[in-house]
Amino acid sequence: MAEKQLLLIDGSFYLYRAYHAFPQLTNNAGEPTGAMYGVVNMLKNLLVQYRTNYIAVVFDAYGKTFRDELFEHYKSHRSIMPQNLCCQISPLYEIVRAMGLPLLVVNGVESDDVIGTLAREAACNGNNVLISTGDKDMAQLVSPEINLINTMSNSILGPQEVQRKFGVPPELIIDYLALMGDNSDNIPGVPGVGKKTAQILLQQLGGINNLYHNLHYVSHLSSLRGAKKIAAKLEENRDIAFLSYKLATIKTNVTLDVPYHKMIVKKPNYKALMLLFQRYEFKRWIIQLELGKWLWLKG
Repeated sequence: MAEKQLLLIDGSFYLYRAYHAFPQLTNNAGEPTGAMYGVVNMLKNLLVQYRTNYIAVVFDAYGKTFRDELFEHYKSHRSIMPQNLCCQISPLYEIVRAMGLPLLVVNGVESDDVIGTLAREAACNGNNVLISTGDKDMAQLVSPEINLINTMSNSILGPQEVQRKFGVPPELIIDYLALMGDNSDNIPGVPGVGKKTAQILLQQLGGINNLYHNLHYVSHLSSLRGAKKIAAKLEENRDIAFLSYKLATIKTNVTLDVPYHKMIVKKPNYKALMLLFQRYEFKRWIIQLELGKWLWLKG
């Protein structure tokens, strides 16, 4: 096992992906189990592929965050979590902890902010970090020490891959999101500025601070279609652009009770796992536990 590699798992992304991708399973008592099964299955596969002593599974806390205070419409278009998903969260946490995996839920911030804080702290201390997520916002964290794992394509995104995928380097991802907005989080962005326009602006003039200091150049950019209209849109929506920048920025200074180097994988609690798997009728995993083949353990 690697000794200087921290694996950070976006549990909230896993949860919603599992809920929508896996069948709506129930046990004989009528309790929903599909999302639980999906998340644990994805975790098992990840742990087999990326073996390390240092792991944290991070979930969003219930309730509002500092971004809601900045912008009342932040994520306001999202529907309330369905009850048949909500009731699976607590038992899922029990399973993750019984697996021996450190689990973090921090009030007032999002899982992205907790992951960002752990990632930067670990990287600054000479460690390599892998972040398992499908959230494009996380691309702003990428560096030579911090890479993203795309669990859907099983590919790794480093600085070069981010540049190829988004047309801008990791250090300009926040600016990119601030200009074009992000529908998934209801970050407004600048009206009329899409992906290609954002790329051209950032490639030609740099981040939004430099862009707004040199706004008079925008109308003269020959590579920008409708340059004069874009320049006017930028001027008109200056405040929205900078608000969007704040909303898109992942905090990397969240106060945490446990530092990154304490995120140590423990031996699974087999008795607790067995009871949970029996209750939720995960028969295949019950057999694996009985045979001693749970997670990365052999025969």
